[in-house]
Parts: sequence; C-alpha cells; structure tokens
Amino acid sequence: PQIFGVFVSLVFLGQAFTIMLVYVWSRRNPNVRMNFFGLLNFQAPFLPWVLMGFSLLLGNSIIVDLLGIVVGHVYFFLEDVFPNQPGGGRWLKTPSIIKMLFDTPEEDANYNPLPEERPGWKNPVINK
Repeated sequence: PQIFGVFVSLVFLGQAFTIMLVYVWSRRNPNVRMNFFGLLNFQAPFLPWVLMGFSLLLGNSIIVDLLGIVVGHVYFFLEDVFPNQPGGGRWLKTPSIIKMLFDTPEEDANYNPLPEERPGWKNPVINK
C-alpha cells in the first residue's frame, strides 16, 4: 500500500492495509456467510465491497478503500492464483535478511535441556 499511497497523496495507510487484509481473507474464505448489522446477508468475498459501501454511506472518501482492494487483489493474485497456473511461479519472496532475523533456528536432536545428572544436584525422583 505504501507505493500506491504516493500516487494518491495519502500519508497514513492503516485503513487501506486493513481493507487489504480483509480482501485477502475474504478471497481465501469464499464460503463463509456474513451478516452486516443484521440487515444484509452475503458471502465473504463481498465483505470489502460492503465495507466500502458503508464508508460511502458515512460520507467518507472511498479512495482509501479502493486502494486497499486493489493492493489486496494484486497480492491475492500473485500469492494464491498465479503460482497455481501452468508456467506460473512465486514472485513475492521474503527477503533473506527478514528470514535470518525472524526464522526460528532448527532444533538440535541431540540437545537435552535437563540432563539426567548434573554435578552438585540430586534429582529427587531418581535419587530417593
């Protein structure tokens, strides 16, 4: 959303990011039934559009919502649709620096955090 935000002169894109996440969730869960204020029943893929319509009803600009929907659609396409097409592949990859910082290290099968016997310590269960 940040890249597209420059083109529409938006500084804070929290709402666009939220709509993007809602869009991706709704596309990944197409069979979920939704209810909006007890008035409107619909399937999950229509949720971003319902939220945009509600935003329009409140008199807000829908540019932020449209931006979130567009970015969500691009992300959904590149992450879920295109890789499953013949000749398709993943274009979005996590940078290696992020993986290095946040991935959990592989567990060592030989590591034992509590050895059976430690010098100067008597295990009350074993040493009765």
